[in-house]
Amino acid sequence: MQSFEIGQDVRKFADIHMPSDAEEPILAGPVRAAVHEWMTEIWAAGDLEDVGIAPRRSAILYGPPGCGKTTLAHHFAARLGLPLVSINMDSLVSSHLGGTGNNIAKLFKALEGREREYVLFMDEFDAVATKRTSDNQASAREMNATVNSLLRRIEAFKGTAIAATNRNEAIDPAVWRRFGLHLDVKLPGWNERFAIARRYLHPFTLPDDDLDVIADVTEYASPALIKQVMEGLKRALVLNARLGRNVDLPGILDGIVASVQPQEGYNKPPLWEGKEAVARFAAIGWPPERAAA
Repeated sequence: MQSFEIGQDVRKFADIHMPSDAEEPILAGPVRAAVHEWMTEIWAAGDLEDVGIAPRRSAILYGPPGCGKTTLAHHFAARLGLPLVSINMDSLVSSHLGGTGNNIAKLFKALEGREREYVLFMDEFDAVATKRTSDNQASAREMNATVNSLLRRIEAFKGTAIAATNRNEAIDPAVWRRFGLHLDVKLPGWNERFAIARRYLHPFTLPDDDLDVIADVTEYASPALIKQVMEGLKRALVLNARLGRNVDLPGILDGIVASVQPQEGYNKPPLWEGKEAVARFAAIGWPPERAAA
């Protein structure tokens, strides 16, 4: 699909991400296999219907922040040749009584009839899908009504939908059950950290032994955090040369560690825990070579 246009009534609540802008995520093996199987289901819809079942059309992605849930959703849509309609949850949530439910209804109504033309993505899903309670306070009744409205819309939706949350324990069980797949997008393992470091260091290259060290000292780091570290290295290589400054790696690392922080509430990667990991990182071959164009 070369273009996909939506009206202002949708743009008020969502952004459009085209297939050409997608990036392939680096995923752990089990998640990668599950995503591939789901994609195959959708492509094999006719064969499945011949034996009395339909392909699953919805998934909820959960896990720590910065682990690539949005990247995965965009890549999935792109592999199907479809744009991603990414809902801005902040724009849906209203402080007025009944406002959030009304906004949800308006959005789904505006998208109605074109469900096969896009993949719907609902990030920070817990903002509108929190567990219902028996509390009789106005705020609780409002949230319960919002969840009820969301349930009706999800059940009636005929396209492919992906939700994402960092707080899967907060999602209402009835909403959770409406999704055909539940994928735990965890912090990357060693192999994934190696691949992420190599990807985001490009066009510079390091020997595998040096990338091994980076994968070691970034244990517990999210893909987003590893990307920031590698981009910090590249930024220093370019700017320090332009400014006539020393490209001394220990100094560069000190600056990166001071300016980029891991997500609170999770184990700190060794690179942020003490001098030993910084010293290991600083001992790699430096500066890196630049790949031929």
